Amino acid sequence: MIDLKDLRDHPQRYRDAARLKRIQVDIDHLLELDASYRQIEQERQQLTAEKNQIGKQIGALAGRLKSAAPDQQPALQEGMKRLQARPTQLKAREQELQSQAAILEPQLQEQLLRVPQPPDDDVPPGLDDTQNVELRRWGQVPTFDFAIKDHAALGAQLGLLDVDRGVKLAGSRSYFLIGAGAMLHHAVLRLAFDLMLQRGFTPMSVPVVVREAAMRGTGYFPLGREQAYAMTEEDPPVFLVGTAEVSLTAYHMDEILDEKSLPRKYVALSPCFRREAGTYGKDTAGVYRIHQFDKVEQVVVCRNDIEESKRWHQEITANAEAVLQALNLPYRVVAVCAGDLGQGQAYKYDIETWMPSRGAFSETHSASRFYEFQARRLNMRYRDQQGKVRFCHTLNNTVIASPRILIPILEMYQNADGSVTVPPALRPYMNQLERITA
Repeated sequence: MIDLKDLRDHPQRYRDAARLKRIQVDIDHLLELDASYRQIEQERQQLTAEKNQIGKQIGALAGRLKSAAPDQQPALQEGMKRLQARPTQLKAREQELQSQAAILEPQLQEQLLRVPQPPDDDVPPGLDDTQNVELRRWGQVPTFDFAIKDHAALGAQLGLLDVDRGVKLAGSRSYFLIGAGAMLHHAVLRLAFDLMLQRGFTPMSVPVVVREAAMRGTGYFPLGREQAYAMTEEDPPVFLVGTAEVSLTAYHMDEILDEKSLPRKYVALSPCFRREAGTYGKDTAGVYRIHQFDKVEQVVVCRNDIEESKRWHQEITANAEAVLQALNLPYRVVAVCAGDLGQGQAYKYDIETWMPSRGAFSETHSASRFYEFQARRLNMRYRDQQGKVRFCHTLNNTVIASPRILIPILEMYQNADGSVTVPPALRPYMNQLERITA
């Protein structure tokens, strides 16, 4: 959620943000709702002050009545009746205002939850991912002197991947990983998890079923609600997370942390679930776009300092790059353009790994900084050294997500005889297996 005072002071900044991010929200209507609600609140405060004043006036007038001359008492008694009647009138008006506020407040909150975080000034302009800007590359894109197979063909040929039975059992975008395929999946996750432990992140095992407050607080609701699986038989409903980011970031919801305890650096390995609504017919072959996967996610909660957020953004991106470098997978880092940013993201890097069968770099990681956006929605704060309570800043990044990362691993490490060489960095996690054969 954004700072409402900042929106009042700089409405054009948020109009521009909504336009750039292509988010439908009427900033002017929101400001009208806000003005009406503030006017109601101001009058309610005035009524409260008047009620307190009436109590004092009644006490003072009662004292005057006791000592007043007989000819003064009728006027004083009339004044007393008017004062005693006023609280009833005030109560009636308070009830009217309360009814008006009860109608306005949810409308205001609904609109506030739709307002986007303005992108940083150095975010590239653009409408979609085709206009993201490449910043750097690492590794050498390979050439093959034989006809390559895609990951789906390799997986089927080597008995690593069974999409047909996955679809039969669970529907579209489902799969089984088998034998060395399952071992490869777990190996790459463990490699990433171990790297994060070496870099000082606190390991967490997190809930993957959460209440609406966690989804709303991290910015996945209301605009991304259609992507979440809802367990509607629960009362109230709960939701399967699409990333451990939700649970890790919401861990300190409604808390005030000590500045000395910051930054908090968390990492979790969890299953993730996404409906992939709106992607019918897109990337249906293999395991590029699926409903269930596993991911190692990193989250940083730090002080309310833009430069510190930017430094952490570089570090968490470097963590993910280190995993790809350990696997010797060519990749590129792109700055995501404004039209491809999510609602709460001020700036985002995507890491795209080379996938030979696609003949392109394709997204495998995203690293985002949010500033106060998530912390405001989660009411997650800290007390600084001067005793002032401030909202935290939050950041997150994929360390690795599998089985998508198996696409470049299988395709990059395939051999002319149809076998796949196990990347050296993964062999300690696979009983020193060096080659996967049929």
